[in-house]
Amino acid sequence: MFLHNLLEVSEQTTDIITYITIGVLAVLAIIIVAVCIGNRKHKFDTKSLAYAAVCLATSFVLSFIKVQPVPNGGSITLASWVPVLIYAYAFGAPKGFLVGIIFGILNFISGPYILTPFTFVLDYVLAFAMVGLMGFSRKFSKSLLTNVMLGTVLAVVGRFIMHLISGMIYFAEDAIWVDLPTPNAFVYSLIYQLVYIPGDAAIILIVLAILVKTNVLQTLLHMMRPSEFPSAQKASADQSDAAPKADADVNAPEEPSSDTAHKTE
Repeated sequence: MFLHNLLEVSEQTTDIITYITIGVLAVLAIIIVAVCIGNRKHKFDTKSLAYAAVCLATSFVLSFIKVQPVPNGGSITLASWVPVLIYAYAFGAPKGFLVGIIFGILNFISGPYILTPFTFVLDYVLAFAMVGLMGFSRKFSKSLLTNVMLGTVLAVVGRFIMHLISGMIYFAEDAIWVDLPTPNAFVYSLIYQLVYIPGDAAIILIVLAILVKTNVLQTLLHMMRPSEFPSAQKASADQSDAAPKADADVNAPEEPSSDTAHKTE
């Protein structure tokens, strides 16, 4: 019954998928042109464009390595969000939002499915745009690991909310999972998102933590923006220099006071 309803909904929307895809590509081209010729602070230069292309291509390839615990789109990928999250951390929120939207549209083109134009915006534009939230995490603390972990959680929570709203619309259209205990669109959508998004997020967090611990992420960030991020060797040297200095200050013997010196004489 569930799969039958899914096919009925898909047949109702197949005719408009082509038109929406063409419209999305046109809007995307306009956005890219506007950003490239926009203000100097946020525009793409050759270097940021090149890294955007590399990160998008890597994320797109990783998105095909997946398992689908639920039907109709919900999947756990091999850390497909990691490259675009790294890009957003390196180049900031505005460029991160745009790269996230492009990544979402690429996912839509590779397997187009929508229920309504609004669910398309939620699932493929706004949900993937949450990648850009990682760009704000650089200001959270001085710890790269803390920033990356918190930024990832922030992006995933934003994605979860967008998919949750879209799922509520989907399940409200009578495309319901008959085995679930209550005819409530919010409950259906919540359970659906909880099946795959936390697992996908856990893989992302583990991969990013490994990249930080092995200094790979520090090296990548330095390659992308050497003026903003120190090399892994320099960052490690600064930390090791700071630690002995702090220990020396704690363990240093106290200087005798002037009164004590006079009495000794």
